[in-house]
Amino acid sequence: MSVIILGIESSCDETSASICKDGKILSNVIATQKIHEEYGGVVPELASRAHMQNIVPVVDLAINKASCKKEEINAIAFTQSPGLIGALLVGGQFAKSMSLALNIPLITVHHMQAHVIANLIDDPKPTFPFLCLTVSGGHTQIVLCESALKMKVIGQTIDDAAGEAFDKTAKLLGLPYPGGPLIDKYAQDGDPNKYHFTEPQIQGLDFSFSGLKTSILYFLNNAGTSNVYKEEFIVDADKRKLFIKNNLSDICASVQSRIVSILLNKLLKASKQTGIKEICIAGGVSANSGLRKSLLEAGVRNNWNIYLPKFEYCTDNAAMIAMTGYFKYLDKDFVDLSVSSSARSNWD
Repeated sequence: MSVIILGIESSCDETSASICKDGKILSNVIATQKIHEEYGGVVPELASRAHMQNIVPVVDLAINKASCKKEEINAIAFTQSPGLIGALLVGGQFAKSMSLALNIPLITVHHMQAHVIANLIDDPKPTFPFLCLTVSGGHTQIVLCESALKMKVIGQTIDDAAGEAFDKTAKLLGLPYPGGPLIDKYAQDGDPNKYHFTEPQIQGLDFSFSGLKTSILYFLNNAGTSNVYKEEFIVDADKRKLFIKNNLSDICASVQSRIVSILLNKLLKASKQTGIKEICIAGGVSANSGLRKSLLEAGVRNNWNIYLPKFEYCTDNAAMIAMTGYFKYLDKDFVDLSVSSSARSNWD
């Protein structure tokens, strides 16, 4: 008998629904909220309102695209944490209501676990155990995956995430939101060796990006003359803007190169420590072309087997929620209607 899972994702500013049947994704519908571009970042209250408007049509479309009926769905999986609490509540309450109406099991999913599971949607799939570098606007982690439901974070950022470093740099450069993809775009025409940013010396497998962000700020304030804070070096705003305009591609390429090297150096260390050569990436930043290219090159140098998820499974989406829900359904990992959504980021 087939197992059909409805997945719902509403952790930030994408309302998404997906149908998974026997481990195969039949539909993956995503409604993106454009309104946040006006504010230079996601506005939580506007995000939750948009989720309320989008959730019903998005779920209906996902079910219709999968050519199935509501009565055929065996369970509903939804993102419980982490994320914007108002946004999470919309998806969670909808999932609870539908679960109650259809009298079917309810499954909670951790957003970052689902990003890792995205690598198990399409062939070729990694074999266990594998390492997954999960990189997003809010998280940077190295995850040791022993099975679809047994994962351990062995390295993570001690301050800011790699995606935040991209976005904050874009803001400093005067690029519109979301700025991370624009840095990737401009970097393709720049010289990654033009400017040097020091790599943080953090012990173990953990990451740090706060110092890098500060270094970039000072570098720009000094119009490229120094990335060390010295008040006498600070130039006027017009000179700073002109410097950025004339060197935008090179700045983006140099910043991106350093962020990628920080990520891959830690991943290399993790591979050596564990002896694992099955390597995946996940999360919104995994769509970055510089990271993908560098990871493939590192794979050749280190004899790694590299797995890159499709772009539609890198950013927030319900397919990864539905797929995780499928594995949890097989494990009979259900919750009751008293379960609550949470903004917390720790894995249970």
